[in-house]
Amino acid sequence: MAFDADEEILQDFLVEAGEILEKLSEQLVDLEQHPDDSDLLNAIFRGFHTVKGGAGFLQLDALVNCCHSAENVFDILRNHKRKVDSELMDVVLEALDHVNAMFEQVRHHEEPTPAPDELIAALDALAKPAGQAPETSAAVGQREERTADEGSPDEDGGDITDDEFEQLLDALQDEKKSAPAPNAGNKPASDESNGAGDDEISDDEFEALLDQLHGKGQFSGPPETDKAGNDKQGAAVGGGDSNRADDQKTGDDLISDDEFEKLLDDLHGKGGSPTADSARESSASAAGQPEPEPSGTKADKPVEPAGKTEKRAPEGKGGATSTAPAMPARDANAPVAETSVRVDTKRLDDIMNMVGELVLVRNRLQRLGAQSEDEHMHKAVSNLDVVTTDLQSAVMATRMQPIKKVFGRFPRVVRDLARSLKKEISLEMHGEDTDLDKNLVEALSDPLVHLVRNSVDHGIEAPEVREKAGKPRQGTVTLSAEQEGDHILLSIEDDGAGMDPDVLRRKAVEKGIYDQDAADRLTNSECYNLIFAAGFSTKDQISDVSGRGVGMDVVKTKIGQLNGQLNVESELGKGSRIVIKVPLTLAIMPTLMIMLGDQSFALPLVNVVEIFHLDLSKKNIVDGRECIVVRDKVFPLFHIKRWLVKGAAGEPEPENAHVVIVAMGTRRVGFVVDQLVGQEEVVIKPLGRALQGTPGMAGATITGDGRIALIIDVPSLLQNYG
Repeated sequence: MAFDADEEILQDFLVEAGEILEKLSEQLVDLEQHPDDSDLLNAIFRGFHTVKGGAGFLQLDALVNCCHSAENVFDILRNHKRKVDSELMDVVLEALDHVNAMFEQVRHHEEPTPAPDELIAALDALAKPAGQAPETSAAVGQREERTADEGSPDEDGGDITDDEFEQLLDALQDEKKSAPAPNAGNKPASDESNGAGDDEISDDEFEALLDQLHGKGQFSGPPETDKAGNDKQGAAVGGGDSNRADDQKTGDDLISDDEFEKLLDDLHGKGGSPTADSARESSASAAGQPEPEPSGTKADKPVEPAGKTEKRAPEGKGGATSTAPAMPARDANAPVAETSVRVDTKRLDDIMNMVGELVLVRNRLQRLGAQSEDEHMHKAVSNLDVVTTDLQSAVMATRMQPIKKVFGRFPRVVRDLARSLKKEISLEMHGEDTDLDKNLVEALSDPLVHLVRNSVDHGIEAPEVREKAGKPRQGTVTLSAEQEGDHILLSIEDDGAGMDPDVLRRKAVEKGIYDQDAADRLTNSECYNLIFAAGFSTKDQISDVSGRGVGMDVVKTKIGQLNGQLNVESELGKGSRIVIKVPLTLAIMPTLMIMLGDQSFALPLVNVVEIFHLDLSKKNIVDGRECIVVRDKVFPLFHIKRWLVKGAAGEPEPENAHVVIVAMGTRRVGFVVDQLVGQEEVVIKPLGRALQGTPGMAGATITGDGRIALIIDVPSLLQNYG
């Protein structure tokens, strides 16, 4: 590989090819469901072709070979010479895996490892039309390879290739062997055949070729009077037409550059090579006269496309002046200015950190402005609040990415897993354009993979079982995303067997998570949440897919780190639904500021359900734990001041207090606090090395009054103290 190539070119290739490969994975799985979709076949063919072209420019031979073989397969498919089936898709998807692996190696500036020879051979075998003779297949393969290597006329701008020109000459010679072509000169047929191997084409042969292609036109030779006039004019100007006339008189068999350019222009329109025109313009300007008109009448000139018409100098004596094209036609071909710029994500993170500091200063000024009676101060602080909020939204928008970057991998995951488990499953996705912070996009990838694999393995039944239960053989897994305020809701739903609460209770007792009495008191909702317990699994047999009770524990831990919530809903025989609620961004967090004694603490607003004032004399004791009853619901009550404030454990209990109901998944508990300060947006600052890992603390922030407040991590707090 040319790693010493321009780094900018390499980065452009990585960006473009990376997007194409992401789409290919989803397109290939979609193709298996819609094998007759011509647009999809063409899109996949173009995807492999584009990646191959970029890899070829960078001399990535291993990547080129694999993409070329896959491209040949889809060329056969889109020409309806072979049908799409599961075995073919297995081979193509394996090829895509190797292409992705090589792409990652290139990203890390490593030499790509070639795909196995067996895989290339399998692709080449699939690139032959079904039921066609081997020699014909070989010829088709050679033609495809030559077309892919040289590029199609559309891709090369319409220029004729050397091979195509040679084929034209061969066709001319074959025609002359069978019957003399008109205006072919006085040469006998034997002379024609003897000269067939000559690489040079004579003027007579060239004229005959044009006559066969287009009929008698401007190249068929002008009348004698016109020729004489042109000779005089050409002698004075030194133009290309006089040279051609001299060549005809002397009997020279060589074709001039001007004539060859005219042939290409006539066949394909104006090409990209300006050599002949520039030569004529320079000779005309040197003689001090305008460019002469080519031989033949003006009416014989081929009409050029409007977009390719050039402004010409005035014609010779007595000639009319060609009109210049309108300005918009020329501007249409002008390059479009770039509207995007590549920015390092670290720079975006730095900008976001600075906006966070600005939010803290804004909060401080708002607190000071509230204490001031100066009207101008109030207006200035209000304006600063508006500008800061807009700036914060704009910077957050630059960090946003569609959830589709996560969802895009799941069609392949579901397809491969369903084939290995011999199940029939379709995947539906909704809300793929929902945006969320790029850090969340990366962090949610692994938890969602675990949840989707869990739905496919545990949720969807085998086709035969579904038929007996009166369901369609094909199960459905639905992935959806939507924005709700400043949070994102993600749901993974299946129409499978659902979960049996009694089975979950029995497994919890077997695993030692609960004793029998405690397990019997669990509600159905609490039973469903048991699947997130460490080491918990309902599978009796451990497989390479599930059974160790690790995946869902990872999901719960990761979602907790993102300040998110998990909720499980299920109905036996109907299916299950898992809902994840995470904040839009991790950088700035809305919180509820509370006071415990004289210390400030911040509760993430995502966990807060409701707030009320409580007469503590009305509390109850259940299983040795304080509880309160609100609207016929029982909530455990915790005095978190005793956990978090030194010396508070021995203080007398107040008669009245504020209670904040917080939620973790389906669990609801009440926190007793001394004072409610209000809602405030805070920037999470990591704790210092000495305090890092403190149970129940997610970080720290600076409040509007300039003090430091600790941010409470509700799940960790209850796990360690509750």
